Order: sequence, then C-alpha cells, then structure tokens
Amino acid sequence: MNASIVASPTRVLVTGAAGFTGRHLCASLVARGHTVIRLVERATPAADEVIADLTDAHAVAAAVRAAQPDAVVHLAAIAFPAHADNAAIYAVNVGGTLALLEALVAGGFGRDGVLLPSTATVYASAADGVLTEDSPVAPASHYAVSKLAMEHMARLFARALPLVLVRPFNYTGPGQREPYLVPKIVRHFAERAPVIELGNIDVERDFLDVRVVVDAYVRLLAAPATRGGTFNLCSGTGRTVRDIVHRLTALTGHDIEIRINPRFVRAGEPQRIVGSNARVEAAIGPLSSVALDVTLADMLAAARR
Repeated sequence: MNASIVASPTRVLVTGAAGFTGRHLCASLVARGHTVIRLVERATPAADEVIADLTDAHAVAAAVRAAQPDAVVHLAAIAFPAHADNAAIYAVNVGGTLALLEALVAGGFGRDGVLLPSTATVYASAADGVLTEDSPVAPASHYAVSKLAMEHMARLFARALPLVLVRPFNYTGPGQREPYLVPKIVRHFAERAPVIELGNIDVERDFLDVRVVVDAYVRLLAAPATRGGTFNLCSGTGRTVRDIVHRLTALTGHDIEIRINPRFVRAGEPQRIVGSNARVEAAIGPLSSVALDVTLADMLAAARR
C-alpha cells in the first residue's frame, strides 16, 4: 500500500463506517493521521460516532453539524443488486445522498473533498476492449440505476462542493460476507463442501482487493486535482467465476462440484465488465497491488477462523 501519501490531517466523516469497506477505510485513514468520525445508524459506546438514518434528512443534518467534517467519504448505500426492496434502494442511494450533500452545503462542511462511490454496473457490457469513464451507460438493475441517478443528482452540487465520483468495479477481501459471491465460494472451500450452487460462472468481471480500493479512496481525497472528476477503480483484467473456483481449488486441494442454479442467473446481466484505470492512475499514480490469489488466501484464513 502507498501509505506515504498523506495530506495534512483532517476530520473525515465516513458514512457506512460499520460496513465491509468502511472498516477497512477507517483503519487506513487513522493510520495516516486523520481524525475519523463514523456515521452509524445505531448508537454504540464510541466517542467518534454520530448517529443518523440516511432517509431522515433532519437527522443527517444534525449528524453533519456534530461531526463538522473537513472531508467526507460516503460509503453508506444499499449495495446488493438483488436487494428485495427496490423503493429502499432509491430512498437510501439517491435520497440519502441528497440529504448528506444538502447538509454539507448548509453547514459549509466538506471543503477538503467529498468522495462518492458509484458502481461500474452503470456501464453497458463491452464485448471487446475495456470500459473507460466515457463508455456508454446502460444500468440493468435498480441498484445500478440508483447509482447513476445519484451521480447526476450529485453533479448539481459541483459548484458548492469539491466532489469526487468513483466507479469501483468488483472488489472483495477479508471481512466481506455473504450474500456476496466470492465470500460464498470461499466459505464452501473453507468447509470443504462437496457441492456449490452458482449462477453464470462464465461472466467476466474485474476484481480488486478492498485494501487497494480504500488506498485509492484516501489518495483521491488527498489530491486536489481530482475534484469534479469521475474515476474508474479497477485492475484492467477480467476474471470469470469459474477462474475463482479453479484458484481456490489450487489453494486448498479441494475439488468441488459446481451446479448451475437458474435462480442465481440474473436477467440482463452483462457478460463482461472490465475497466480501464488509466484516468485514476494519471491522477494519483499507480494503484497499489494485491494479487487475487493473496486476496483469496486471506479470505480463506479468515473463513477458517
């Protein structure tokens, strides 16, 4: 990790701080000397937390005033594409972001940067080549539509706030839980299960380790030249689900039978989502690197514990 890149210490508000990415991000920010204020939905005995339901604009405004952040990373979202409550997806991902941005503008906070993760699933599938930030968009799920809507809404605040929009591609790592796909596969290997049920195992995705992602978030937040930009976060290499199963077989010596369950095959799922990281690396330098086999081995160790 490129821990040498440290801006002057700032107060950073992290929404979704208790989640998979949030835990890794908060640890990275603290290690670099920043003061982290965690926005959470439920109170815990911690002095560095503020409490708000993102769908309650008054509570969000009060939390922002209490936090007084110099910078913000807005991770809180309904991020699972197959989430059952479509209305909640829009209420949180669009309405919650709107409430946060309005609170920041009203209080004059977030002047050192506001980083808003979107998703690479806003793009249409690219059969050849890789997806750049200028590639056509064609979101195929309520989650992806909500994130694209969030991007358009957020840009209305571009004159008032130093926004950085990020489109991360698939990422995983220690601490990610089911129902996400890679933790499910890892658990089956950790338990040496004889059979696993999967959907389309030949879709091609671009995988990063969560530790690479949060390192990039911190560096993007520290780079003034990124303000107003939209950046892919990706490796530029496609991996199929079948490849991940094969890698775990090699790591564990365990053979597993794959059964395709039609319930797990998503309608309209893009066949290939692989990105170009040229723009982000031009802005902050080369992304840090964690090999996929290292990610899977760390996840196996965590699952076995």
